[in-house]
Amino acid sequence: MDDKRVIRIVEKVMPSVVSIVISKHLEDLEKELPKEMFPFIPEGAGGRRPGIGKGAGAGTLKIPSDMVDKNGMVQVGGGSGTVVAPDGLILTNKHVVADRRAAYTVILDGDRRFPAEILSRDPINDVAILKIGAGGLPFLKLGDAAKLKLGQSVIAIGNALGIFRNTVSLGIVSGLSRSVTAQAEPDAAPQEMRGLIQTDAAINPGNSGGPLVDKNCLVVGVNTAVVSGAQSIGFAIPVNAARRDLEDIARYGRIRRPLLGLRYLMIDDDLRAKLDLPVDYGALAIRESNHDGAVVPESPAAKAGLREKDIVLSLNGARLDRDHPIQDFLENLNVGDEIALTVLRGAKRFEAKLTLAERK
Repeated sequence: MDDKRVIRIVEKVMPSVVSIVISKHLEDLEKELPKEMFPFIPEGAGGRRPGIGKGAGAGTLKIPSDMVDKNGMVQVGGGSGTVVAPDGLILTNKHVVADRRAAYTVILDGDRRFPAEILSRDPINDVAILKIGAGGLPFLKLGDAAKLKLGQSVIAIGNALGIFRNTVSLGIVSGLSRSVTAQAEPDAAPQEMRGLIQTDAAINPGNSGGPLVDKNCLVVGVNTAVVSGAQSIGFAIPVNAARRDLEDIARYGRIRRPLLGLRYLMIDDDLRAKLDLPVDYGALAIRESNHDGAVVPESPAAKAGLREKDIVLSLNGARLDRDHPIQDFLENLNVGDEIALTVLRGAKRFEAKLTLAERK
């Protein structure tokens, strides 16, 4: 893309890209953080880090007063988002708004600020939908990530590092249908993310939730992750998943995702050899911990009689394996759909029919 075209795209897209400020009440922050740890405060929010105050007793956390606003709130992080409807509907990442005890403020182009309402968080994908009390906003239309080609030019826009608002980076689509295991925070549980767009457009912390746009100013992805220690490797969630979430919000007022209720590992040659399994494909129902059994109680899988160590070989006649896990099929199914599973239990093979419930 030549410079003039890039500039035109940025000028059209930028007014629809927002910054999201994450804040917590000072008292809550002090209770949550261990005394020996400092909270994360962006350098742009006051320019100083909190320290350990001696006047209030050894080991007492003390945050400089200029970091605390008039309402007793402290900025603890930031992210990005995209206005996708003129009435203030905003698309971002779930991990940006994951803390249910935090307050979120959306900063529009022109530095207008609005408190954000979290309409819904996708239970599967790293997507969330916010709403602010503003109207007549410039918004971006959604494209079709299924039509992306390797080498296609894309632009990422967002609030880099939670400090540098309106940061623009240009790159190409470096890969499609990537799978990565990511953590939103160092102490968070790892989450497998599948079907991602890989790009060499720079995506930094704080860019999360911002748009990845094509040459037609259409949103094709939601910037979501970077590979720590690598260069020019970033990932975005295909916008098609977000489109489905927005349709759910319009129809049901929340995001609805189907639940099977089975905890499993996809079988490959290594797992087959390790556990001496009778097949080298399928989904093995397995307990995650002493508290989380292989089958979720009262779930469709439980009602269908599935048990720990069962191997689900196929779903609606389609073979299940490492490249085609259960979750990929559920992405294209809806709450209330009836499905048929082929199950191997010991030496016995049988069919199980069930109706998908709504994931809570």
